[in-house]
Amino acid sequence: MVASFLCNGVIFGVINSYSVIFERLQKQLEDAGVENATSKASSVGSLTIGVTFLLSPLAGVLVDRFGIRPTTFVGGLLAASGMFLSSLFVDSVTGLCVTYGLLFGAGASLAYTPSLVILGHYFSRYLGLVNGFVTAGSSVFTVVMPYALEGLLVSVQLEGCLQCLGGLMSLLMFSALLFKPAKHDPASVPAVNGHSAGEGRPSAQPRTLRHMLGRVFNVSIWHNRKYVIWALAVPVALFGYFVPYVHMVKFVEDKFKGEEGLLDGKILIMCMGLTSGLGRLIFGKIADIPNVNRILLQQISFISIGVLTMLLPLVNQYILLVAIALAMGLFDGCFISLLGPIAFEFCGQSGASQAIGFLLGLCSIPLTVGPPIAGLIYDHTKSYTLPFVLAGVPPIVGSLVLFLVWCVKKERTACDVEHGVITDSKQSIANGDCHSDSTQQPPPPSYKDAVTTDDPMETVPLTLSKANDDESKEVEVAETHLNGDIEADEEAEMSLLSEITKAMVLPTGSIA
Repeated sequence: MVASFLCNGVIFGVINSYSVIFERLQKQLEDAGVENATSKASSVGSLTIGVTFLLSPLAGVLVDRFGIRPTTFVGGLLAASGMFLSSLFVDSVTGLCVTYGLLFGAGASLAYTPSLVILGHYFSRYLGLVNGFVTAGSSVFTVVMPYALEGLLVSVQLEGCLQCLGGLMSLLMFSALLFKPAKHDPASVPAVNGHSAGEGRPSAQPRTLRHMLGRVFNVSIWHNRKYVIWALAVPVALFGYFVPYVHMVKFVEDKFKGEEGLLDGKILIMCMGLTSGLGRLIFGKIADIPNVNRILLQQISFISIGVLTMLLPLVNQYILLVAIALAMGLFDGCFISLLGPIAFEFCGQSGASQAIGFLLGLCSIPLTVGPPIAGLIYDHTKSYTLPFVLAGVPPIVGSLVLFLVWCVKKERTACDVEHGVITDSKQSIANGDCHSDSTQQPPPPSYKDAVTTDDPMETVPLTLSKANDDESKEVEVAETHLNGDIEADEEAEMSLLSEITKAMVLPTGSIA
């Protein structure tokens, strides 16, 4: 848990504080006479978070194939290398896009996804609270990082600052050594809708390309309609999500030109990070309460973030900006803390790694294009009013799309299977209840149920006994199923039913 906290803090403390580096880089580009300096400078930071999420599906696959520890270690190595190499290209946007954007982003992705997956191996009951604590690491680092980066930029310039960040990223490799996943055999998880919860396709399939892809990618998660809707709605909401983090410092500088003192954009970033950590702990705890609807909590957070982003350019008092930043951070913490628990709820432990990975991969596109588009609009209008108003629309739209999850009937999810929960169409279980300690055991099968099982080649024993008999006589009935059909001739079946009837007759001649 501590190692996951450190991974989240190091990665997103740097990513969320990019506005400090952005301001310095934008000034350097303007001094060099580069056109659209704001858009190009913001593209470096947005590319970083875009690649971090874009490669999350790959990170999920690597976790399944090679393990959590090796994947995280390689990610830390790539992130540290990217930061060190970035110090050599501080005057080149293209070079920074390759080293800071692609290389560091790739390393961050390979380290971030496993840091969430490992939690489900040990904290099934309090997953929401633990996930909130771990993701609060980014908030703690976000509070400190802006001022640390500002001090480094003043003392050692941009080159030295990036080298120090490279040393900080090496902590990811240390964290990887602390990850020890619980033993888990995906093949042991019962089938859901005809597919194993840990495998995309049955092992008896021929080794075609489609079969090989099914072995690598857990396609069973895409049979879950609730997960599909959720995985498509969240990216819609994130088109404007990262815009304030990139442009906040520049926005405050433009809005309060000539005013000194506490009117500093870094304070707003710090406020967002502070309450984001608080929100992750609060809403993580709330998410663990039985019958709490986690999807509803995410909808509330998206609507709130959207409205507050729209209000940013409309207020003229700095104290109101601080209040908005505090509220935005609180709902940001709510959104982030629920990603892991919802993924585990919909897809179970065996599918969570790729479920989280594919979700973050889909989020990469909006997170990448949002800040540069906002910067491009600013370059043409010289105002952040339109960019921030437009950035507030997607979160509201995404929250409305999530209402479709409510329209999907309760299904037997992978989480239900792994915890032995049996549900039917009349049973209503709210989001978050599947990790409860209380489980329901299936009733003993009737004879009809026993001989109509869906599993091919399965032999189902049915044991009956004579009542009031000193030595109970057991009759074992075995039916072999092939392709869903019962193959037995009539005489054998009549003889079998006669034997069962004799076994069920009491000495008085009545039927038990």
